[in-house]
Amino acid sequence: MKHTLRFIISSLLILSLLSAHAQETTTTNKDSITQGIIPKNAAVAKKTTAVTPKTDTIITPVKKDRYGLRLGVDLFKLSRTFYDKDYKGIELVGDYRWDKKHFIAAEVGNENKTTDDERLNFTTKGSYLKVGFDYNGYENWLDMENIISIGLRYGFSTFNQQLNTFKIYNPNQYFGEIPPLTSGQKYNGLTASWIEVVAGMKAKVFNNVFVGFSLRFNRLISNKQPSGFENLYIPGFNRTYNGDFGVGFNYTVTYFIPMFKKVAKPTTSKKTEKK
Repeated sequence: MKHTLRFIISSLLILSLLSAHAQETTTTNKDSITQGIIPKNAAVAKKTTAVTPKTDTIITPVKKDRYGLRLGVDLFKLSRTFYDKDYKGIELVGDYRWDKKHFIAAEVGNENKTTDDERLNFTTKGSYLKVGFDYNGYENWLDMENIISIGLRYGFSTFNQQLNTFKIYNPNQYFGEIPPLTSGQKYNGLTASWIEVVAGMKAKVFNNVFVGFSLRFNRLISNKQPSGFENLYIPGFNRTYNGDFGVGFNYTVTYFIPMFKKVAKPTTSKKTEKK
């Protein structure tokens, strides 16, 4: 009996120890699982603190400016050769784009013109050259290449004059006007130089094809004249008025020969959105 009671007490002690150990293991596993779960409120708080202002960058398309040589002809002088029997002439024009706004420009030509004045009839033959620059004041949109410009030229001409006929002024008109006298005298080796202010425009009508118009105001710098005869017409300068001043214009068609391009820096603008 005594041995039986001792066995029962020993068995109860062992069962108590096993039950306590099992409860401790279960509690440890629950704590581990609980620590691995992030509360919903904590996740929302973390997400809220991580939000920063959003920045959008807008980049405009890359624009390329074309640079090259533009060559053409003055249509006015060319067409005048066909309908005016007293005129033969041609003028070639050209410009080169130096930078975004400036163009190096030049004109070269030849003229043969007979002028029938009130008392003189004379023929002028010669060549000329003009060099200078144009400044484009027009702001083009996108890929437009139109030009509204103002510029300056230095002109130089070599020519000769031939006096065909002249009339002697007769203050006594009782017997009528004296008939014109034939001369035929030539004056060679004449020169003139001048400054020319140019205002004009060019518009692109087809791919690389431009039409343009310019108005010119001239002021003589030097003028070599023969004795007894005044240079009333100078090739490239046109008709002289008041001795030193002249005006002119041309109507041109030119073709642009592209040589290279310069990429304009893209403009960027940033917008900040608050959320």
